Formats: sequence, structure tokens, C-alpha cells
Amino acid sequence: MLSPKDRLNKVFNGEKVDRPPCICPGGMMNMVITDIMEDIGVGFPQAHMDAQMMADLAVAVYEKECFENYGVPFCMTVEAEEFGAKVDMGTNIYEPHVVEYAINSVQEWEMLSEINFQQGRSKVVLDAIKLLKSKESDIPVIGNLTGPISTASSIMEPVVFYKELRKNNSEAHKFVDFVTEQLIQFAKEQIVAGADIIAISDPSGTGEILGPKLFKEFAVKYINKIVDGIQNENIPTIVHICGQMKKVYHEVNKIKSGVLSFDSIVSMNEARKNLGDRLIMGNVSTYTIEFGEPDKIAELTQKCVKDGSNIISPACGLGMKSPIKNVRSMIKSLKKEI
Repeated sequence: MLSPKDRLNKVFNGEKVDRPPCICPGGMMNMVITDIMEDIGVGFPQAHMDAQMMADLAVAVYEKECFENYGVPFCMTVEAEEFGAKVDMGTNIYEPHVVEYAINSVQEWEMLSEINFQQGRSKVVLDAIKLLKSKESDIPVIGNLTGPISTASSIMEPVVFYKELRKNNSEAHKFVDFVTEQLIQFAKEQIVAGADIIAISDPSGTGEILGPKLFKEFAVKYINKIVDGIQNENIPTIVHICGQMKKVYHEVNKIKSGVLSFDSIVSMNEARKNLGDRLIMGNVSTYTIEFGEPDKIAELTQKCVKDGSNIISPACGLGMKSPIKNVRSMIKSLKKEI
């Protein structure tokens, strides 16, 4: 019987496995639900700011037989807050979100400070990874980054940011490059803390929002800079891109990540046809996980396997009111327990 870590490593290495792994990385792809928080007595928003609580929730997700990994953090606001944006830390129903931006234009990027990983929520994440790494060696620990475009558009007003990608193209590149350099350092700090895998989620860097040209010029370029920046660490990477892929498969295929992850709007069968032998992850509908029935979720899980998904995961972050029986149905389906 393969351990969760061995099974996932074999997939990354292109080796045969008994069945696809079932994971939920963290970050944008939050896996914590109310049922688990209530069961162990640890909740939001406190767990976003406390390393032990964060680690306890990540462990509970695995121990409650929801997913086969540990993953932190549980939101996409850590990096933006470290750059000076103000964040509403949310509740046990809704996730943290930016309420005040750090700068007003890409031309102000030099006002931003480098991230100090010895304080703030970046340190909470690093300490949580250390706690998770100390627990069990056969459970993969996934560290998470908010992608370059999503981080940049959380530091300043998104509509203005997207306009300035064209209007102030040179300064926009300097801004996103600065952000990317800090993300590379955050990834390296997570790896030192014990992360086995780095997942990068860039939901604001879609082909639909940017268009193929800017998607290639900004999203692909700077995601690849992160992947290249940590290649010497020999750590596998997962990149999640939201939105439809039809117009940008050619560009998506240039992303150097070991695994590409997509949301539920993307047909995994179509992705497989367009991406050849690339490793792909996903993409069980999070809407169905929250509002559907276990049998339907099991059916969607098996369809993902049939359509060529190498790793099964929810298509996006779970709704926190998703019933635990629904979340468990993915793994149960893969284990043929349903």
C-alpha cells in the first residue's frame, strides 16, 4: 500500500500508481470546512493568525479522511498584507479579503517594502509548516503562494492594474517582477520550513481577463520565473489557473510547472487533448461538493479520472459549509468504498 506522499511523488515522477491521489493544496484552494472546525474546536479567523491552530486544522483535514495532504495557509491574502494592503480577516463563513490597497498605481511600486519573513502572517505560515513537517513523514506538506498577477492585483485596485498593464507597460513589468522576486523568497522560506510541494494559484491571471497576449507576457512569464527560481530546491510545483482555457492552451502549455490545475469550467478531456502528456489536476465542482449529494460527487470524481486527470482535487476552494460527507466522497470513490 502506497503512502500518500509516495503516491503523489510517483505521479510527479511519471510513474504508475494504484489510483490517483486526492489532494487540496491550500491557499486559494482552501480545504477547511465548518464541520471540521466545529469538530476540533478550532476556527476562523483565529487560525489564520496562529501557527498551532493553522497546523491543527491542516492535520484535521487529513485525519478526517477528506484529503491526502497537509496544506497551508487557507486564504490568498498573506502576501498582499505583507506588502501593506489591509485585510478583513473574515469569519468562519467567509474568507479573508483585502479592504484597502497599498498603492494606487504600478508607478508607485517602489513604495513597497520587501517582505519580512520573521514577522506577520508569513511567519505564521512558516511556523505552521514546521509544525506539520514534524508530524508524519508520509503525508505531503504543501506550501502555497498567491500567484504574481493575483498578488499584484490585491496590492492595488484590480481594474486600474489591468489597464496599466497596457498604459504603463514598462512600470507594470517592474512592479510584477518585484512582487515575483518576493514570492520566490517566500517559496524558498516555505521549503526550508519543510514544504514538500509548492502550489501557485493565480486566479486573477486568467486568459479571459488578460487575453492571450498579456496572459503570455505577464502570467506565464512570471509564474515561470517562480518555478525557475526554486528549481534548485528540487521541489515539485503545482500551478492553478482559473477560467476557460480554450484560447490560451498554447500559452498554458509553456508554464513549466510539474502539474497544471484547472477549475470546473475546463473540460479535463479537452485539457488532456490540448496538453498531451502534461500532468493535470482537478477538477470536481466545488458547487456540487457544497450543494450536491455524495453519489453525484463520486460520479464527477470518476469522470475526472476517466478524462485523464492525474490528481483529483476540488476545482477551487471549498465552500466552508460543504458537508464533510460530500468532501469525503471523492476519496471514497477513488478507494471504491462507495
